[in-house]
Amino acid sequence: MKAPNKIAHIGIAVKSLDQVLPFYTEQLGLTLLGTEEVASEQVKVAFLGIGESRIELLEPLSEASPIATFIEKKGEGIHHIALDVDDVEVRLTTLKEKGVPLINEKPKDGAHHAQIGFLHPKAANGVLYELCQYPKTADHEE
Repeated sequence: MKAPNKIAHIGIAVKSLDQVLPFYTEQLGLTLLGTEEVASEQVKVAFLGIGESRIELLEPLSEASPIATFIEKKGEGIHHIALDVDDVEVRLTTLKEKGVPLINEKPKDGAHHAQIGFLHPKAANGVLYELCQYPKTADHEE
């Protein structure tokens, strides 16, 4: 299986985008690329550009959000590392066949119209990895 293309983004769980964005934009000097709500994950996300990758800040939209649960258990901080891949569905199927524990066996909708799937943290010594396949468009930079 081909290696992932790059680190697409690093996801950071936060209680409030409004409270933390000034640190990233004013103190670190990162560019806010946009915000959007991701219904499948019950979060509002803000993407910040850094080189060819992104930082994704994740604010829970409800107590039922996986990010709300994460913050309750572990506090704010790094939640996941997302890897850009070419065929997320084939990759998830192959990983499942190899016995890799998955959270998502089939891709679902994510931010920026991506198809995403999460590997279980047990697969990578406690690190949550997200696989992202972005639509092939001329103006998509991620």
